[in-house]
Amino acid sequence: MLDRREFVARLLVDRGELLVVTGLGTPTFDVNACGDHPLNFYIWSGMGCTAMVGLGLALARPDRRIAVITGDGDLLMGMGSLATIGVKQPGNLSVVVLDNGHYGATGMQASATAAGIDLAGTAASCRFRQVRSVSQIDETADVRKMLHSGQGPIFIHAKIKADDPPRVIPSRDGQAIKQRFIEASAKQL
Repeated sequence: MLDRREFVARLLVDRGELLVVTGLGTPTFDVNACGDHPLNFYIWSGMGCTAMVGLGLALARPDRRIAVITGDGDLLMGMGSLATIGVKQPGNLSVVVLDNGHYGATGMQASATAAGIDLAGTAASCRFRQVRSVSQIDETADVRKMLHSGQGPIFIHAKIKADDPPRVIPSRDGQAIKQRFIEASAKQL
């Protein structure tokens, strides 16, 4: 099993112009723990919408690489998003699911993945071009390459430890986050 903070930090090292959309709760804290960045779009409410926000961004900005980093609970809430992504086939979109089998933000109740629901299998059946499950930290470099140059849609199922690391909370000012992200992502590469 992966240490979530180490895995996310290694994914985002030398991130360049990668646009990152984070899921509600712990994935936001994990990405922010790597350092706040103007190309991070933090989702503070709306559980289940993260993959669709990433899809909208990928379709609107086909010239940019998009990485959704979310948790199993968020993805389970918006499972239909995988089918929509599979139909639309955005070549620039990667979805990374940090799966600890629990709803971390609400008290560590078991999620459906703890009972055997297979997110990677679901993504494969939804026609993601590349699906990969990872559980060892030495696999991270290959995953990072996929985020930056792989043909999407890409689905990464990261099996992480069921722990509750300290929260590293970014700004909760949605208007400021949105404006900063728009300005930073509009800059020419």
